[in-house]
Amino acid sequence: MESLLSTSSTALFTAFILYLVATLFFGATIKDKTSDKSKTGFAGKLAISLTIIGFIAQLTYFVTRWMASGHAPVSNLFEFTTFLGMCLVFAFIIIYFIYKLSVLGLFALPVAMIIIAYASMFSREISPLVPSLQSHWLAIHVSTVALGQGILFISFVAGLIYLIRQVDQSVRSARTIALEFVIYSLFLFIGFIVSSSVFNAMGYSASFDYPLNDKTVTTEYTMPAIAGPYDGTLTTEGVMEPWFQTPEWMHGADAGRKFNTVVWSLLVGSVLYGLIRLILRKRVGAAIQPLLKNVKPDLVDEINYRSVAIGFPVFTLGGLIFASIWAQIAWDRFWGWDPKEVWALITWFFYAAYLHLRLSRGWHGEKSAWLAVVGFGIIMFNLIVVNLVLAGLHSYA
Repeated sequence: MESLLSTSSTALFTAFILYLVATLFFGATIKDKTSDKSKTGFAGKLAISLTIIGFIAQLTYFVTRWMASGHAPVSNLFEFTTFLGMCLVFAFIIIYFIYKLSVLGLFALPVAMIIIAYASMFSREISPLVPSLQSHWLAIHVSTVALGQGILFISFVAGLIYLIRQVDQSVRSARTIALEFVIYSLFLFIGFIVSSSVFNAMGYSASFDYPLNDKTVTTEYTMPAIAGPYDGTLTTEGVMEPWFQTPEWMHGADAGRKFNTVVWSLLVGSVLYGLIRLILRKRVGAAIQPLLKNVKPDLVDEINYRSVAIGFPVFTLGGLIFASIWAQIAWDRFWGWDPKEVWALITWFFYAAYLHLRLSRGWHGEKSAWLAVVGFGIIMFNLIVVNLVLAGLHSYA
């Protein structure tokens, strides 16, 4: 088992590095002015080859972890989030071979890396499944949801490219501010990656004791505690004392540690964004826009729509139909207004509205792109806030 887990971790790290290198090569194709989609330069061919090899490496991680645990590795937030990143890469590879749009990789792979890096904040330990998860519906329901969301993420990538390409950056407006806020939000995820990587490399560790469910438990911080656990006591000497406590209303085990990670992400991400703005002396979106002048807006708009047209029914199948069947088996009811169920329904209604507005009201182009960005925000809210803040039957992490 230990050898399988070691192989699994190595494969996941290898995939991350390959995605990073592939992103650099996709960046090298951005000035390619050829209009013939059948002709792909050396950098583009190398980039997609590295992406495919990285996907195979991540698939190796998935299979070896399955072999080590004895069940589909989608039972906790580390496993689900890494699988979600893999689904995004899979969706990108399929879309790439249909449209041969290299710039899509320049945006899609960083989003996949951010999602995979986000997974690292959760425990990688393999634990026995709780009774409600001991079912073949675990693999069926969760993997279908992740695949649907991975495809929907491509609509966000295409929508973001469209907005950066088309929004007039020469004037300050509500549209430019909103677009820049979306880019700033991505910097917050990068801030998480940087801060967690630095402190992990330093081997930082601090322990706190805190009350939970009428008993005292211990949590280990891997970053200096800006926000300590609510009513917690620092038990490690020689480390920084917390500046304040995590709010009492944040539920779940390790809520303080997770909230502290969010605080560090906000601080580091904001600093990185500020430094980039100082260097560029303009909005980040305005700096990127000239690099996308060869991108055809109609093409990325089509990718945006096609991704939703494919991802929406897949998500419907996994997030509503399969979920309801499993809920009936596990909890003797098809629906129970659990926070996770509510946000799955909100996500479904949103993308149903997207398709309605696009097909019936003619919301193409920029309107469609903004909807794709909002949809991404809804899914990420479900992944982060609903999982870490709102307690419910789905709080397995």
